[in-house]
Amino acid sequence: MAITESNQRPRVLLAGCGKLGGEIARRLAGRADVFGLRRHGSQVPEGVTGVSADLTDLATLRGVLPPEPDIVIYCLTPSSYDETGYRAAYVTGLSNLLTALGDARLKRLFFISSTSVYGQDDDSWVDEDSPAEPGRRSGQCIREGEETALNSGHPATIVRFSGIYGPSRRRFLDEVLKGGINPESPAPFTNRIHETDAARVVEHLVERTLSDEPLAPLYVASDSEPARLDTVVNWIREQVPCQNPKPDARTGGRAGSKRCSNRGLLQTGFEFRYPDFRAGYREMIEMLN
Repeated sequence: MAITESNQRPRVLLAGCGKLGGEIARRLAGRADVFGLRRHGSQVPEGVTGVSADLTDLATLRGVLPPEPDIVIYCLTPSSYDETGYRAAYVTGLSNLLTALGDARLKRLFFISSTSVYGQDDDSWVDEDSPAEPGRRSGQCIREGEETALNSGHPATIVRFSGIYGPSRRRFLDEVLKGGINPESPAPFTNRIHETDAARVVEHLVERTLSDEPLAPLYVASDSEPARLDTVVNWIREQVPCQNPKPDARTGGRAGSKRCSNRGLLQTGFEFRYPDFRAGYREMIEMLN
């Protein structure tokens, strides 16, 4: 493949090199020159060149970006979970980066997005062709960021992740274990992807880009089994002792009720290591012992 056979290693910039971005950077570092941009560039994984800058402050981007990057992966998370934080992360930061890149010609810009841009709440299936009309301001800011990427003048691909979970993202599992959630039945449908698969998805799409294989402008990245919230909670309770539900336990979901289809992603040849919630949570539960 071009990513391994080229005499000149491709250059990949992770704009936002936190938890997910850092794992993507680590996976790509063996086959590309990878640059991880974050406020404190020294905090990037081993084998990645740190770039210290604040994407929300254009002045800090001047003169620090790697020359002529082939791939830019925009993977920023909000510093605050309100409209100001979402706009800064998904719109202002990307606009600043595009300005700082100037006349650079990318092979592809990847924008890490979220299935929260889908406002559907009727148990329906959603895919790349479904309308994305978020009702919340957070989702609207993410959607605006998507459009900024697609209209950037660079070949761009949006990756909409559903809820990412895994050993470093244990909030939901801990909530079940401590009796903090007690969903009514039937509960809303939920969608998720294991953090390892989330990083592997981007790695896979980058490899396709550097091998000059075609990519669509949008992929939904979610595992292969949407499941109702009560189904997931009850399954966990069957696998491991959990505290009884608390009187103030959460009873519903947080993101409507829809089922995310990953058919488009699977058609690129991607194979999930954790194709459903059982595979991922079973491993996490085994790690508790």
